[in-house]
Amino acid sequence: MAITFYTGSGSVPGWKVHLTLEHKQIPYELRMLSFQAGDLKKPEYLAVNPRGRTPAITDGDFALWESGVIVEYLEERWHERPVLPGDARERARLRRIVAEAQEYLGGPQLDMERATFLAPAGQQDPALLARARAAATAELPRYEEQLEAPFLGGESPTLADFTVYPIVAMIRRVTTRFSPEPFEFSPAVAKWMKRIEALPYYERTYPPHWR
Repeated sequence: MAITFYTGSGSVPGWKVHLTLEHKQIPYELRMLSFQAGDLKKPEYLAVNPRGRTPAITDGDFALWESGVIVEYLEERWHERPVLPGDARERARLRRIVAEAQEYLGGPQLDMERATFLAPAGQQDPALLARARAAATAELPRYEEQLEAPFLGGESPTLADFTVYPIVAMIRRVTTRFSPEPFEFSPAVAKWMKRIEALPYYERTYPPHWR
């Protein structure tokens, strides 16, 4: 039975789950929800995720939300093409990268969205955008230290890559749209992003409204 996967176009945590599903080659049915149409607050979706946020999945009669928990569930349920290694210390290292990315890079990324895309019409906040951009710029060098191999976990992508990449992709999109200068990624991070974007399933996960 296929997973039913609920997300919205451009959802950063949803993109992490989408990349995981594709990488692990898990059969799934995509339900793309519209933020603008209020799909997340409709009774049929609240029956899946009562918090009314994306992403969520159903596996038969089992519903699950919160992106990190979803990925861990997929990893335990489908063992092929793992996104976490077997070694306990390496697993812990990658989980640490995930936690730090969500806190210290995801925070500025969300502030950048609040200052631009999520702001009411005509009320964008250039000062908040500048502060968040500076915070993201200060944080990104930490990921360069992890990129001795092609991916953050070694020779193949892992949960760490699928967590960090959507965050930096959103940072790039916000600054491209709303800043006079595009975001400057270091050569190491820029090459890593291109490796993610070269994955054979990447295009299937790309947010439809970004095209």
